[in-house]
Amino acid sequence: MTAAEGVTIEPGEPTRAGSPTPSPLRGRRVLVAGAGVSGLSAARYLLRHGSLVSIADDRAVLPEDLSEVPVHRGLTEPPAGTDLVVVSPGWRPGTPLLVAAAACGVEVIGDVELAWRHDLAARTGSDLRPWLAVTGTNGKTTTIGMVESILQAAGRRAVASGNVGTGVLDVIDAEPAHDVIAAELSSFQLHWAPTLRPYAGLLLNLAEDHLDWHGGMAAYTAAKARALSGGTAIAVVDDRAAAAVLAGSPAARRIAVTGHDPAALAEHWDGALGVRDGMLVDDAYGAGALLPTDEIRPAGSHNVTNALAAAALTLAVGVTGAEVAAGLRAYTPGGHRNAAVARYRGVRFVDDSKATNPHAARASLRDYPSVVWVIGGQLKGASIDELILDVASRLRAAIVIGVDRDVIDAALARHAPDVPRLVITGTDDGVMNQVVDAAGEFAVAGDVVLLAPAAASLDMFSSYAARGQAFADAVHRWGTADADRPERVGPE
Repeated sequence: MTAAEGVTIEPGEPTRAGSPTPSPLRGRRVLVAGAGVSGLSAARYLLRHGSLVSIADDRAVLPEDLSEVPVHRGLTEPPAGTDLVVVSPGWRPGTPLLVAAAACGVEVIGDVELAWRHDLAARTGSDLRPWLAVTGTNGKTTTIGMVESILQAAGRRAVASGNVGTGVLDVIDAEPAHDVIAAELSSFQLHWAPTLRPYAGLLLNLAEDHLDWHGGMAAYTAAKARALSGGTAIAVVDDRAAAAVLAGSPAARRIAVTGHDPAALAEHWDGALGVRDGMLVDDAYGAGALLPTDEIRPAGSHNVTNALAAAALTLAVGVTGAEVAAGLRAYTPGGHRNAAVARYRGVRFVDDSKATNPHAARASLRDYPSVVWVIGGQLKGASIDELILDVASRLRAAIVIGVDRDVIDAALARHAPDVPRLVITGTDDGVMNQVVDAAGEFAVAGDVVLLAPAAASLDMFSSYAARGQAFADAVHRWGTADADRPERVGPE
């Protein structure tokens, strides 16, 4: 195999053999940093396994089943005698408590690392079960949902876990036992999982995101690269950054995914999956043609590669091509992912509120030739300039909202000066009504009014889902509010 020079991944065992075996949990004093969903899950897991647990959280209000667990507020160093700190994913490495723990020799790990170590410790030989890891800047939740659907179509006991669905600590303890651990992993979780070596790992793409947390692109990339440190490494090589990480992987087998004919990749990798004659095809494992591209849901070229990536990951554990096809056909997409909302007089309204960074927004925008773009929110340190340069020719108009609206408006003025734009300054629940009213004035038949914000939602909404729902509600209100609307915007 030849491969371009890539990102170097820290050395690690390509399979489970040789992975570290932890000390028993029973009797160990463990501090859980953070009392959110993952922190409470970790506390319960540790208690079930006999650890002496306390929690560090300034605002913790514990549920009744954990009411006897000591809570430390304002903690800047671990209590005397602490053996281990299990940190919630969102805690930054520079948090004083975590820095102090490392300085005094107390190991700090996340819930995924804890699950990995203790799953290995509890199982040997034929009892070992494969871990499948999905990561990337975008598309993780859709892809892990496809992986879950394929595994279940194949008769495997498995659920989506990790950063979505069921917590991974709850999955490894579940009865009856799961056959496969299928986990969506964020860069935060991977940062706190230094010895994770999945049976097969997948990197969908890599673009600027969470740079405020990681401190830069190099650290963010290094965290994502840990998913490709096991036995089989898979990446969507149409994304150059992901291809570079795959090239630097120590995995025994490196598999490429592309939205094009995979035959051209045969000489570079250990196998490839892609698209040929309108079909998803596997040239890596021998499954051949899988199913037509037009059967993939949600729609969009990026979701075709998500489906191929899910196929590559599940074929690695012996699923058949027919089972892959059945699972992809059975998959039900989550909401707010390139979802059609309504169509009025030839203008389509599409909700892709899940596009919470520029890379995700680009994937949506490239699927439509003429767009009234609803953009804005929290950029989280990401640059918007390259995205605007890439999609400017597709824009009918841009409507800008959110806390970083001035940054976005200035970038639009620099890179798309001929595109009409409107900045909406409001932050209340009625903003989306203003957005849709304005979009209706800009749009003409054949256009798509696309909510693809390229930014997080928490400056204005409780979640990306709440943002998407507000958009959909505003579209339906707008479409039925006035029977005397101009011809081009009346109900179809």
